[in-house]
Amino acid sequence: MSASAFEDVSAQAWYADAVAWASANQVVGGYGNGKFGPEDSITREQMAAILYRYAKMKGYDTTQGGMAVREFTDYEQISDWAGEAMAWAVNAKVLSGKGNHTLDPKGTASRAEVAQVLMNFGENVSK
Repeated sequence: MSASAFEDVSAQAWYADAVAWASANQVVGGYGNGKFGPEDSITREQMAAILYRYAKMKGYDTTQGGMAVREFTDYEQISDWAGEAMAWAVNAKVLSGKGNHTLDPKGTASRAEVAQVLMNFGENVSK
């Protein structure tokens, strides 16, 4: 076992302290089997869930959930565990669609998308 709660995060990894902090503050939960997947790509719904949990931890307003997420043709593809976070992210203007009225919740986020989402978070949530 490493310094974090995840067996696949070595205590010597450059990101070990960050993962341990995020886990201790309930910002990340890993895959639920002792695995974090530090080399895995992040999906759009995972990114929304992490930011949602971070916003809650910081005491930001996370009550913006609503029906807007249902306007996307693929909203039913959102995992059950990510539903609340995705609804919040859409309504808080943190996450938007990818065109063609889709959210692509299980698609991976590009570096450009992550930069846009972080900017949106800074401008619309942590103001």
